[in-house]
Amino acid sequence: MADGQLAGRTGNAGLPLGVLLCLASMSSIQFGSAFSATAISAYGPSTTTFFRLLMAAAALAVIVRPPVRSYSRAQWKSALALGATMAVMTLCFFAAIDRIPLGLAVAIEFLGPLAVATWSLGGGWRLVWPLAAFVGVVLLSHDGEGWIGDPAGVLFACGAGIGWGTYIVLMKKTGAMFRGLEGLSMSLLVAAAVAAPFGLPRAQEALNPEGLGMMLGLAVLVPLLPYALEMIALRRMPMSAFGILMSLEPALGALAGFLVLGQPMTPFQILGTGLVVAASAGVTSSANGPA
Repeated sequence: MADGQLAGRTGNAGLPLGVLLCLASMSSIQFGSAFSATAISAYGPSTTTFFRLLMAAAALAVIVRPPVRSYSRAQWKSALALGATMAVMTLCFFAAIDRIPLGLAVAIEFLGPLAVATWSLGGGWRLVWPLAAFVGVVLLSHDGEGWIGDPAGVLFACGAGIGWGTYIVLMKKTGAMFRGLEGLSMSLLVAAAVAAPFGLPRAQEALNPEGLGMMLGLAVLVPLLPYALEMIALRRMPMSAFGILMSLEPALGALAGFLVLGQPMTPFQILGTGLVVAASAGVTSSANGPA
């Protein structure tokens, strides 16, 4: 499709649909992550990650039936990079929410993409955005009685943040190189393979009807449904609009943590979430603003 045609599509019917797809994707990710607490507690974050990626990969492969032998070297490299990123990002994020509240984990996760985006824009006055996000994370890390930022959980959340920034770039690139959802299907197969060494040691514990049923349901919520929605959305909207919408994710994470996991927030923590959301939207918007 020519650039002009794509721009026209993005500016018309494509954008509203992309917005709806993004909102559905974010809700699925955050509430799916919150519902994962039971599985993570029972089987561990690594085993939960492995089964979810494996089931999502298997289901999508059956639906899409990617012609594996027909792909070029460039397509394979793109799918391998995206799949490895998906695995690392999910492993780190689930390990983080096993140790710290969901809202805090999502907020920390956003620091990585914010820092990279600010650096790519040349820094300067835009450094106010990652600074505001950092202040927001500090506020989120105190519940009014003490600090809740478990060091290991914070480090895992930072790892997820690096993966998140990489994932956005690679998802758009991979989506453009494959037809339909073939790129996502191949990437999920890679992600399951990368996660296998971490998840297999305790995999036998989940090999029962209850465990497998739980994993299958969670696999639909994260990663199958949101990844598919995001890949479709990125074909219908500019990266800048996508980034601004994704800025709402910390707020949705805090909401899911409250509604599903009973993780209340103090007024200062709510302010902290607002700062992270504002910082993410601000740095994304400034990418198209004056230098």
